[in-house]
Amino acid sequence: MGQLGAPELLILLVIVVILFGVGRIGKIAGELGSGIRAFREGLQGDDEKAEDNSSQDSPKSE
Repeated sequence: MGQLGAPELLILLVIVVILFGVGRIGKIAGELGSGIRAFREGLQGDDEKAEDNSSQDSPKSE
């Protein structure tokens, strides 16, 4: 079985557009982008929390 070429990908794209419609595909793509953005922000938030926790764990002299 060979690789998918340009004609095969074009046929698949046409079938997907016929099944789901352009509007729904755009909505799904937007939601996917929002999910990826939230995931990245969550990862950055975890890094910031780890840095905050490490600075809070050091003993403070009073």
